[in-house]
Amino acid sequence: MRATVMYGAGDVRVETVPDAHLLEPTDALVRVTRAGICGSDLWPYKSMEPTETGRRMGHEFIGVVEAVGADVRTISEGDLVISPFLWSDGTCVFCREGLQSECLHGGRYGWGNVDGGQGEAVRVPQADGTLVVLHVGPDDALMPSLLALTDVMGTGHHAALAAKVGPGKTVAVVGDGAVGLCGVIASKRLGADRIILLGSNPERITLGQEFGATDIVSERGEEAVERVRELTEYGAHSVLECVGLEQAVETALAIARPGGAIGRVGVPEDDVTPTGVAFWKNAAMAGGPAPVRAYMEELLPDVLEGRIEPGRVFDQTGSIEDVPDGYRAMNDREVLKFQIKP
Repeated sequence: MRATVMYGAGDVRVETVPDAHLLEPTDALVRVTRAGICGSDLWPYKSMEPTETGRRMGHEFIGVVEAVGADVRTISEGDLVISPFLWSDGTCVFCREGLQSECLHGGRYGWGNVDGGQGEAVRVPQADGTLVVLHVGPDDALMPSLLALTDVMGTGHHAALAAKVGPGKTVAVVGDGAVGLCGVIASKRLGADRIILLGSNPERITLGQEFGATDIVSERGEEAVERVRELTEYGAHSVLECVGLEQAVETALAIARPGGAIGRVGVPEDDVTPTGVAFWKNAAMAGGPAPVRAYMEELLPDVLEGRIEPGRVFDQTGSIEDVPDGYRAMNDREVLKFQIKP
């Protein structure tokens, strides 16, 4: 089968690899019908050390189940399914608490002997705890928005929950990428009165305004902090950090009002964070790898009934053979989010 393999920074190839197949009785074999390139895929694209074996890529996908293991009970052959970006058993202590991203028996696509999502098929471990059946056709117009539920929409929602977004709140969203824009959707959905989007890309800003952003701050660094203070006097009640760069974290901490909350979901470039600032401001800081599986049942009806349209973050579509150029275009900020369609 054809699949995406990264061999080092800037070196993405689509190659013929061994066919995906069942290994464990809890597995499902899924033929991929839609997939996406994630902003987090760009970190290894920028910095991965060269390797001869390569790394299988992709963790956002929808597909049709072609086979299931003997112990799978809730998924059947022929089901159209959506997968969160992490697989999980659904039964461990953390899964039962709605924190599937910390599953004791879960893992990541593209690691070990698990296929990546940017390919023709995927072996999904722990299928019962991971996959959600979709009751729509594979060519439904809602597919881009359903694909967004695999990661970016659930991650934006996670940031909003961690930042305690709610009615009467002023929200600041740091970052105009796909996660940040989905954070705008989530904040509006949760009832925020005011949503300030920090970003500078004109097309993304326009989309953010259509999603519900009420104010735009295009400055960066100290200028951005001053601008948010002008707009809010004391800062934002809720801040969604959706970038991951150290400067974005510092900005988030600076624009949170005393007693505010920060939802940090941007994949960090390093592990050093100025947590002392959060301490002195009594600003709660939460967030991390989003337990997307926990949010699917909540968000799915809003997608199916057209109340939210996170799939609009996909602004370019191509075949699997176009994936290397998709990485380049996203890395160069020519494309917001690339969708893969056979």
